[in-house]
Amino acid sequence: MDPLTPRYGAGSLADVVPSLLAGMDVPGMADVLGLAGPARVCLLLVDGLGLELLEAHRSDAPFLTSLTSRSLTAGFPATTAAGVAALGTGKPTGEHGLVGYTFAAGDELLNALSWHRHGGPEQVDLRPVLVPERVQPSPTAFERAADAGVAVRLVVPREYEGSGLTRAVLRGGEFRGTSALGDLVSRTLEALREPGRVLVYAYHADLDALGHLHGPGSEPWRRQLAFVDRLAAAIAEGLPPGAGLVVTADHGMVTVTEADRVDFDTDARLRDGVHMLGGEARVRHLYTADSAVADVRAAWTEVLGDRAWIVSRDEAIAAGWFGPVVAGHVRPRIGDLVVAGRGSLAVVRSAAEPFVSTLTGHHGSLTPAEQLVPLLVADR
Repeated sequence: MDPLTPRYGAGSLADVVPSLLAGMDVPGMADVLGLAGPARVCLLLVDGLGLELLEAHRSDAPFLTSLTSRSLTAGFPATTAAGVAALGTGKPTGEHGLVGYTFAAGDELLNALSWHRHGGPEQVDLRPVLVPERVQPSPTAFERAADAGVAVRLVVPREYEGSGLTRAVLRGGEFRGTSALGDLVSRTLEALREPGRVLVYAYHADLDALGHLHGPGSEPWRRQLAFVDRLAAAIAEGLPPGAGLVVTADHGMVTVTEADRVDFDTDARLRDGVHMLGGEARVRHLYTADSAVADVRAAWTEVLGDRAWIVSRDEAIAAGWFGPVVAGHVRPRIGDLVVAGRGSLAVVRSAAEPFVSTLTGHHGSLTPAEQLVPLLVADR
């Protein structure tokens, strides 16, 4: 199987918000997805709702599967930090620069979700050192929309207010924190009733959480999918005249068994020559010691064989994994080697990432199960 390279500029998450804003007359936005239309729109991001999973469990989501649908590619890596950044900035990974769940930023290994130092014994807040607005310095799509007079509202969990990720890629939106599904619906509809042009970005995380814990397609996951279906239906039923609903996801997910796990922390062959390991179980950034790239690549190839795509930074960039353009300040964040799992391989870290290493569901790589996400549009 060849890697599924994201369709940047022709059908990726980075194209969604610009397509919506083109219909609101925001300068510089192109409607490559054919979404332009209503001047008030809710964009609902359902974390972890892969297209293959949705199609396999249509009976649990009758409303979502009744909507006008097409497929998108998530972008690389297929993980939440990169996906949310693609939506918020309207740019591919190589431009927004959040190249993974964790990645090297100077001498630090940044966890892009928590904005803490990753892998250490203590939670160290890196916002004072790695200022989010400097890590991702370009104007976001939300800022450009607000500058053009669009009211941008962020209907997301209240604990995300002021977080590093919010500051880096969602700035420009007015925060409307939520605690549960009920106020997610209420705050969304309240915002859509405001006068003028409105873009609501709403986010739901629990489907992804249950996929990680119990596995995508498990009974708890399917029950949560049914709740998500009702959530989307409740928003659609309450839309004011002329408003629209668009639903998408940041990635899909694969099930990882014990036989699929390779442990970096217990295999000296994998550790030799690697001074920092970023990414996550399905996609790893290998930051190597000086002059060690060839030896590290040979060792990882020997251990993993054909269970992974193992490429250099330059090869990944040339293949378009991170987009058509990779900014100069972004290049060093990409590993000297990038390892993307094929099948259901997971490169875990039992010592540095003990909880994550035990999870059943994982994502990040270039398989259809992880890359393909739905783009669902409610009739309006």
